[in-house]
This record gives sequence, structure tokens and C-alpha cells, in this order.
Amino acid sequence: MDAPHKPEGVIALDKPAGISSARAVSRVKRLLPRGTKIGHAGTLDPFAKGVLLLLVGKATKSCERLMDAPKQYEAVIKLGATTETDDPESPEQPVPDCKPPGEGEVAAALAALVGEITQRPPVFSALKVGGRRAYDIARKGGEVNLAPRLVKVYAITLLHYAWPFARVRIDCGRGTYVRAIARDVGAALQVGGHLTELRRTRVGDFDIARSVTLETLATDGVAGHLQPVAPIH
Repeated sequence: MDAPHKPEGVIALDKPAGISSARAVSRVKRLLPRGTKIGHAGTLDPFAKGVLLLLVGKATKSCERLMDAPKQYEAVIKLGATTETDDPESPEQPVPDCKPPGEGEVAAALAALVGEITQRPPVFSALKVGGRRAYDIARKGGEVNLAPRLVKVYAITLLHYAWPFARVRIDCGRGTYVRAIARDVGAALQVGGHLTELRRTRVGDFDIARSVTLETLATDGVAGHLQPVAPIH
């Protein structure tokens, strides 16, 4: 009797907001044959949604290569207030007496963050400091000092602006924090800023149009939604 075929490939999952990337992996793992390897390439924060690459079987070996792929996001930045986490996961802290910038000023501040830039990661991030996650230290009131690092931002497009919200499209490389872009744009405009929405629309050749929901996977099964590992351009 032939050995059963082991599933392998990439699932471009359209992760919903409200669950962690690890939780999404866990839900899909239940749909796979027992013992099947599964992981993900590139974490999405719980509040974020969009393309999360789930790697099944031998595709897990391509994790680092897929994490190096360029990414695209659509995000909503709220100006005029900051949060400790630079996103909607913590309470807003309004900036008093700030003057709403014009659309041209917002576009110019965004353009200044395009290129190979030095970015300071958010304090509430998964980066490790002395062997501990930065967010674990920050949540307990500890001081977190994260060194700025070089990241690549290929393009930022201002899609719509009506104070205090700016909807943007961002094309960037590995390690770029969109939350930090929102924070830094607000700082440059002297009004403060943070993310209120984030959706990843593409990772390499995997885009949102070819992604699948958890509900569809539960109904259809995994096999028909496995894609081969695409080359990175």
C-alpha cells in the first residue's frame, strides 16, 4: 500500500483581526493530517489582518526566504493622538492644541520616510532584550531601549486624507514596522500619530486576491488551497 501523500505548500491566509498569528496557525493545524509540519512566515499583530503565509510540510524550509520577500500594506493612521503601543491596542493620548496639517504636509512627511531609513522599533514589539520580549518588559513597566535599525521602505502612497485620518499604502522590506511609520509621521508633523487599521495585502508573489479565509479552509479543506513556493522577485 502506498504511503499517504503528505500535504506541502503555502497557504496565503487572509487572517482576520482579533487573533494572533500563532492562533491562526493552530486553527489550520487541526485541519491537517496528524504530524504535519506547519508554521508561518512573518507575524501579523492581533489587530492586523490580511496576508499571512502558512507554510505546510517541506515548505517550512522556505521560511527565511519568504520572510525576506517585499511586503505591501494598507493602513489608517490617526493623527492628533498617540498610544503606548503605536496602535489601537492601548488607550489614546490626545496631543493638546495641535494644528491639523494640510494634505501636502502629510504627503511630504510620508515621503521623507521612503528609502533606506533608520527606524526605531516600537517598545511593544516581539524583539528580544536580554533574552526577554520587549513587550513583556514594557507591560510590566520596565524600561525598554531598542536600537534603531536600517529598514527599506520602497514607497508610501497617500490614498486619502481627512483630518485626523490618513489612509496609506506602504511597500517595504523585512523588519519594517508600519506602527513606527505612523508614530514617526505624527512626530514629524508635531501632532502625534498611531495606527488604527492595518491590512497586509501582499507578501512577495502572494497577494490578497489569492488568499483564503479560515472559514473557507474549514469548509473546503486545505489541499485545494496549497500553493507552491513562488520565487522571490
